Amino acid sequence: MEILKNFAVFEGCDGSGTTSQLNMLKNAFPKNRNSLPTLYKTFEPTNGSIGTLIRSCLKGETPLKPETVALLFAADRYEHVYGQGGIEERCKRGELVVSDRYLFSSLAYQGITCGEELPALLNRGFPYPELLLFLDIESETALKRIAGRGHREIFENLDFQAEAGRRYRALLPSIAAHGVRVEIIDASFPPDEIAGKVCAALMKMPIFKG
Repeated sequence: MEILKNFAVFEGCDGSGTTSQLNMLKNAFPKNRNSLPTLYKTFEPTNGSIGTLIRSCLKGETPLKPETVALLFAADRYEHVYGQGGIEERCKRGELVVSDRYLFSSLAYQGITCGEELPALLNRGFPYPELLLFLDIESETALKRIAGRGHREIFENLDFQAEAGRRYRALLPSIAAHGVRVEIIDASFPPDEIAGKVCAALMKMPIFKG
């Protein structure tokens, strides 16, 4: 399995705080510091045309077959990784790329909706990140956070999220066995405390030792 250097990924169930932590990282990352790499913040689904269609489906606005959604995620990811200005290009020119979700979300979520075989097949050719930051949280706690948003996506219910969490945790040993450094962070702590653990994990990446 190819490991893409300078690439880190946040993963976790809905409500675990992946988006908030990435935003906090971007805001805290020092600017105009020649000793540090350029940070590129990104996310999946992307804000491209395919990603926009996926988000419409997740909101319940565009009904699609689960297999269609799995295919769309893979297509969106291909452009995200290999398209112009994409993840691979940025990593190879020395930027630190950190993404809110990546292929592991597909393996966990779409493994529920359409079985494990199709997501595994669609995602087997993508490179793995150097670092996986898994924000671990109980489903009940995560859903209380989601309730404060005022809206829910189609998979944001207790049974689905509990199963997604179980699948994520089951995946972690095999991900680590492929050479990815997996950092499990308790996401029930206050955001600032979690952010400190995130920064400590990132600072161990070789890109910071140049």
